[in-house]
Amino acid sequence: MLELFGKASSINVRKVLWTLDEIGLDYQRHDVGSGFAPTDTPQFLALNPNALVPVLRDGEVVLWESNTICRYLAARAGRDDLLPTAPQPRAAVEQWMDWQATELNSAWRYVFMARVRQSPAHGDPAAIAASIARWNHLMGILDRQLAATGAFVAGTGFSLADVVIGLSVQRWRQTLLERPSLPAVADYFARLQSREAFRRHGDNGLP
Repeated sequence: MLELFGKASSINVRKVLWTLDEIGLDYQRHDVGSGFAPTDTPQFLALNPNALVPVLRDGEVVLWESNTICRYLAARAGRDDLLPTAPQPRAAVEQWMDWQATELNSAWRYVFMARVRQSPAHGDPAAIAASIARWNHLMGILDRQLAATGAFVAGTGFSLADVVIGLSVQRWRQTLLERPSLPAVADYFARLQSREAFRRHGDNGLP
């Protein structure tokens, strides 16, 4: 059976949980991370030397990095709808997945730590304002993309790009900040809410 290491409240673990749910795969999850089993033990570091969750173990295969795990699961299940095999549509999905992992994640990190985690190390007002401005700017890019497709991030069909970005949209909506009106993002979020797996792992009250 597939084994997933990571606490269910982690946004990156929730990407994998949502993907597993969409595909309908059985798995066993182990609570690892802050508040649960530590990630700095020799046993866990043997799975992921970065001491981060999630980690997926599939027999002899051990993977870390949430977006990579989601790609692996979709390919393993032959779910071309989630991750196309043809080069051009696959690149479109992976482009937005990479954008989420690099640009979008980097933008919200400071204000999220300040406003949600209430970290004393993230109290600089200027840095908070810059983080909000960058996050909103990138959400504007997403809004224009969704307005162009009229449906989902990488096109007319739901894909892994929506798994990873959908959770980021939920975080944007849940974090205390000044947000612009983005109609296409609002419509997109309503479409995601029709998916049972998103309601379980995305729109579940967790930021």
